[in-house]
Amino acid sequence: MTITLPERALVVLVGVSSSGKSTFAQRHFTPTEVVSSDHYRAVVSNDENDQTASKDAFELVHSIVDKRLRRGLLTVVDATNLKTIDRKSYLLTARHYGVATIAIVFDLPQAVLLARHRARPDRSFEETVLDYQLANLENSREHLPVEEFQAIYILNSEQAIESVEMIRTSQVNSYLRETGPFDIIGDVHGCYDELVELLTKLEYDVAQLSHPKGRKIIFVGDLVDRGPNSAGVLRLVMQLVQQGTALCVTGNHDDKLRRKLRGNKVSMTHGLADTVAQVEAEPSFFRQDVRRFLENLPYYIRLDGGRLLVAHAGLREDLHGRTGETVRAFCLFGATNGQLDALGLPVRLNWAADYKGKTTIVYGHTPVAEAVWLNNTIDIDTGCAFGGKLTALRYPERELVSVAAKRLYAVPSRPFLAV
Repeated sequence: MTITLPERALVVLVGVSSSGKSTFAQRHFTPTEVVSSDHYRAVVSNDENDQTASKDAFELVHSIVDKRLRRGLLTVVDATNLKTIDRKSYLLTARHYGVATIAIVFDLPQAVLLARHRARPDRSFEETVLDYQLANLENSREHLPVEEFQAIYILNSEQAIESVEMIRTSQVNSYLRETGPFDIIGDVHGCYDELVELLTKLEYDVAQLSHPKGRKIIFVGDLVDRGPNSAGVLRLVMQLVQQGTALCVTGNHDDKLRRKLRGNKVSMTHGLADTVAQVEAEPSFFRQDVRRFLENLPYYIRLDGGRLLVAHAGLREDLHGRTGETVRAFCLFGATNGQLDALGLPVRLNWAADYKGKTTIVYGHTPVAEAVWLNNTIDIDTGCAFGGKLTALRYPERELVSVAAKRLYAVPSRPFLAV
């Protein structure tokens, strides 16, 4: 099995005692990356098996996890983590700092676990404790899929544990060496026919998922909702990304669909109900592919040696290269002040008016009548789903290419932002 780890991630090891979590952690992670409950139990009591020290030990574990995730460091929690409530506290911390969350589950046969337990002189507790832990592990199998983990890996044999290959990736900065040329496409919002027309106008071979001159597409997010064919857009974009012809960042609508597919409770508004119906009408493997695709989308990407940044709603200069909840919220929703306008919608602040950076920022999220440059930034969401246009920015040429919406698919909640 190959496990892919983003550079900024929380890894939660889940398994009963003697399932091999600590040995696995020592093999695949540096000592500073691993936060072990046994270690901190020993720190506060001189005995890692002293269960009376668990409360104090876990206070230290949570404190260290918080401080490491605040710095954006990969952090591994080495404890049994068998209860939903135990995992929830880590997930909340990870969400606050905007880091990826990964669960690695050690689900070995009971006979193997009992043999290991009996062979360990340092484990003095009764085998009934192991039975209790196994019951909690069975409950975890049911609850983990609907928790906020972006990836779950199940290791169900000793061979599976031994054969794991760990690959570390950097989402935010991994495209710095990509120099283009790029065609950056604004919010598609389910407008499949317009997307195909725009790609054809940009000289892409849609059937072959390629461009004769090797150009690459970048989507600014919000692939779904409002338009008539979100499932078709998802299928095409996933194929383009898999082929290596496209990159994509996540939008707030994409992220909401991701949460819905994970089983989280979300409001079925702004076209999401139609999108979910379309996705659920597809074969189950398609739904799984969509969820996996959305789980792995970055909030923003930096390209061309840092001269270009693409984020769904843009990103202030002081947040470039960083992660965390503030960064995640800005990339998905832009600058807000927490207030509502006369229409009852969140007030969106014009962060680009104060931008002074050298990095070119391309974004969408807020529909505009025309895409116009402002302080080395450009909003290319020209409201296709609202009867406007679907627009692409050619980089580095800075040329705009658009196609008109075939009709109005959704009524905008507010007027387009004037230029």
